[in-house]
Amino acid sequence: MARTIPVFAEKPASTATALEFRVPPPLSLYVHVPWCVRKCPYCDFNSHEAGGAIPERAYVDALIADLQSALPLIWGRPVQTVFFGGGTPSLLSPAAIDELLAAFRALAVLAPDAEVTLEANPGTVEAERFAGFRTAGVNRLSLGIQSFADDKLKALGRIHGGAEARAAAALAAEHFERFNLDLMYGLPGQSHGDAIADVEAALAFAPPHLSCYQLTLEPNTRFAAFPPELPAADACADMQETIEAQLAAAGYRNYETSAFAQPGRECRHNLNYWYFGDYLGIGAGAHSKLTLHDRVLRQMRWKGPDAYLEQVRAGSPVHDEHSVAAADLPFEFMMNALRLADGFPPGLFESRTAQPLSVIRGQLSAAVAGGLLVMDGERIAPTPRGRRFLNRLLEDFLAPPAP
Repeated sequence: MARTIPVFAEKPASTATALEFRVPPPLSLYVHVPWCVRKCPYCDFNSHEAGGAIPERAYVDALIADLQSALPLIWGRPVQTVFFGGGTPSLLSPAAIDELLAAFRALAVLAPDAEVTLEANPGTVEAERFAGFRTAGVNRLSLGIQSFADDKLKALGRIHGGAEARAAAALAAEHFERFNLDLMYGLPGQSHGDAIADVEAALAFAPPHLSCYQLTLEPNTRFAAFPPELPAADACADMQETIEAQLAAAGYRNYETSAFAQPGRECRHNLNYWYFGDYLGIGAGAHSKLTLHDRVLRQMRWKGPDAYLEQVRAGSPVHDEHSVAAADLPFEFMMNALRLADGFPPGLFESRTAQPLSVIRGQLSAAVAGGLLVMDGERIAPTPRGRRFLNRLLEDFLAPPAP
């Protein structure tokens, strides 16, 4: 856990770096729903097995109270996107989602054209709710397919099978103009042909957006403790290259490291993250990044669902908060913005960090010389090599900014 720094604390004059943010970045709202029917063995998100009915009424009330307590930090700022993540947000009823969105409109300045995304998992009970979610105001669905193959889904510990995945994808296409399908590759026992077959199955539903990412063994997961046998690194790299070519041929642009979209169908919520925009996170374990006039504030809500509900009732939903050191802002900005194929306009760096681009001029020049970046007056972007070796590229920006 990060050390807590009082919101209005100042560094000693000899070490403080004065920041002045003239215009706050776009603002998003993230809503975390922490329960799942069953915890997947590869998942390192803040998710908890429900073990029965979830406390929907208490949680909806807590989310609304949480937002009310945070209003002074976002007062008057329009909310451009809303994202219900988890966990499995589709365990909430359509009526609960409707009530929450009504409260968000009443309490915050929710933009009329706000993108409202809800994550869902395939399964008959949840799929039947898709029409209800659309009526409630959700206008974008993100469906956790992962694979269409029964044996691969079983190996991943998923509770749905291939038939349910196809049925849910068809319903998503029926009820939502904008929807995403999540796929994973590099799965236990997966061949190159298996991975391509999953992508072909997904394309049959003409999703506007696809997320395709390699399975990794994250710390503190069951797969980390009991690792399954995964395809070799070279085999996974071949899968990635073929998937990228396959989706490009189908008209999808790989606009972010693991995100592919038809023209104009990029995820606006995630784009705001990657452009180092602001987000208020409510719900158990949710994180926030908020730009104030003189600092960037990060917060984390209480992580456990029971602790979160208890602390909201006590009027203290925030478990930890700290101001980001000025010296850390350049790296945090680059860590997000360099995930984008188009990179970013140079002026965005200054508006998001309140520092001139000259503080990282040395690192930028070194990355350009190393063939990892391209830079001109209009954009700074990773080269194909820079995208492939993104971690290596980002290491340069971990160093203290150049004087």
